Amino acid sequence: MGRERGSAMIWLTLMLCFQSSFAATFMVGDASGWGYDVSNWPKGKTFKAGDVLEFTYNRANHDVAVVDKEAYESCKIPQEAPVFETGDDLIPLKKGDNYFVCGFPGHCEGGMKIAITAT
Repeated sequence: MGRERGSAMIWLTLMLCFQSSFAATFMVGDASGWGYDVSNWPKGKTFKAGDVLEFTYNRANHDVAVVDKEAYESCKIPQEAPVFETGDDLIPLKKGDNYFVCGFPGHCEGGMKIAITAT
């Protein structure tokens, strides 16, 4: 029984390493980080489900809300939307459309939002 468990752990570790080797991490906004006028940042990039977006920002001035298309377009964040506030957030992409906005007043309207489609 101990051998089976050990083999299962090795297999699981290898699978996790194998799977993570295909995911990429993207720093949103590149060297500038998560800020105003970042909405064009995704253009020309290819994203896959499981890729990770890294949002770096001053947490006293910004946050990252994960929203749906309607909230992205209206810049009105639903109460139940997940909001990240650490200043260095890692958020994996789901397959399909992914929308992110800053929840501070006026920031989304100022262009602090991105829409990404992951295949």
